[in-house]
This record gives sequence, C-alpha cells and structure tokens, in this order.
Amino acid sequence: MATVGVPVFRTEIPGIPLLARGKVRDVYDLGSSLLLVASDRLSAFDCVFPDPIPDKGKVLNQISAFWFERTRGVVQNHVLSARVDEFPEALRAHREVLAGRSTLAMKLRMAPVECVARGYLAGSGWKEYRERGSICGVALPRGLRESDALPHPIFTPATKAAEGHDENVSFDAVVAAVGGEAAERLRSLTLRLYAEASAYASERGILVADTKFEFGFDREGALRIADEMLTPDSSRFWPAASYAPGGPQPSLDKQFVRDYVESIGWDKRPPAPGLPADIIAGLRERYLEIFHRVTGRSLAD
Repeated sequence: MATVGVPVFRTEIPGIPLLARGKVRDVYDLGSSLLLVASDRLSAFDCVFPDPIPDKGKVLNQISAFWFERTRGVVQNHVLSARVDEFPEALRAHREVLAGRSTLAMKLRMAPVECVARGYLAGSGWKEYRERGSICGVALPRGLRESDALPHPIFTPATKAAEGHDENVSFDAVVAAVGGEAAERLRSLTLRLYAEASAYASERGILVADTKFEFGFDREGALRIADEMLTPDSSRFWPAASYAPGGPQPSLDKQFVRDYVESIGWDKRPPAPGLPADIIAGLRERYLEIFHRVTGRSLAD
C-alpha cells in the first residue's frame, strides 16, 4: 500500500489570485491560464464532507492526466502541463503542495452542460428508468434490471447547477443551450470517448458503468475536453469479476461513501456527516486500486 500523504483540504498560494474554490478543486487565475489544484476534499450528494481523503486529489489529477494524454487523438484538451517543473517560476516554490495534484490549464468558455455517457443502468439513470422507462428522453426496453448493460451506450446530459443538485435533461435542452452543431459534436465525442475508455478498461477487468465529461471552447472556437476525465469522482467503475446485474455493484469509486451515508440515514442536506476511519481508509484504497489498474503504476511512481 502507498504511504499515506499529508491530506490537503484547501490550498492558499500567496500572491496568486484564487478564482474559485469548488467542491474539490481550487482554481487560481494566472492571467492567460489557470492553475487547477485537486484537493483531498470529498463531495457527495452536492455536499462537501468535513474529512479529507488522503491522496485523493493526486489520484484525480494524475488519472485525468493519463486519460487526457491517451485521448489526444480523439479530442483536444485543456492541459498545458501537469508537471510543476514546467509551471511559472512563482509556483515552483509551492512544489510541496502542488506536486502531483495540480494542472496548468487553458482558459475556456465552458459549455453549460455535463456530458454523461451511460453503458449500464445505475444511479439517477436507474431511478429515472423505473419512473419513466427512459433516461433523458431516450426510450429503453422494458424489463431491465438495476446494473443491466444497456442495448448500447447512451448520451444523457445534465445541467450544471451552481447550487443544489444537477438534473438530467433532454438532448433538445443541449441544443437550446449551445446550438445544434455543437450539441451533436458533444454527443458524438462523449460516446466515442466512453467507447474507447470502456474497451481499454475492460482489458484491465473494469466496467465503466457511466462517466461525466465537461467541454469548453478555446479562443479559436475549437472544442476541448476539460476539468477532469474518467476519475473515480466522475465515473462508476465496477470490477468485472464481481459483476452481477439485478442490484447495486461493488465499486471502485465514491459510491462506497454514498452507500455508507445512506445506510446511516443522512438526509443528504448540509452539513455532511463526519466519516469514520474505516470508511476513509476504504475509499482511499479503492481510489488507489482504480488508479493502479488503469495506469499500470502506483501513485508513488
């Protein structure tokens, strides 16, 4: 097991303007670019928990870097560098905090939708299917069980809510938000990236049940993938060896914590409850395992 790092719950970089502190990432404005720092904060049900998960931010940043590099032939991305040695000189003095958990990124005009690809019936998709027989307006066959593989992967976009819960929306809502041509491109890229990632992960004994992408437009109007990519925060990863449709699946993502807080009866309203040591350790182990299985290396490497 990797040595436990010192948890980073929030960052402060003197002299560098903090643009935003999201649920997980701290974003700094460098003028012509952004510095994204993945903290060890944990968010679930749109609430930030009081306990950090050691090394979580490093897993998120480095697994994203892996996927961004691997998919360059499919779509451009926002990464300028994920190596502190290549950052502006003013940032290198903060290597102890930034190393492994930060990315220098382009500024983009972000598309106001989350682009979700689903290959299996789980989460909010399973709930919507039980109520309507469809997800985001995509009709599905009758009689599907929880965690069943869908006949084919589907594009199920969601709103990007500044506060409260994101909500699934139809493809027509994406067209209204970004225009028909861009909406088609978002759907096409989302499904292609999902297909390629699923094929790669399956060779390593992992099923990608669903995942969320975010895209933005650069100064020339080109579409780029941004934020994070195929992380255990933004995806459902199931071990293929234990896959058994008809109910929830063991996971290598933050579903582990969602299941725990639901089991103790939390009403999913802030403040989020504290997490016991075994839940913190269990989530960290799952994040390290998916990182190793996807990248073929340990976090210490």
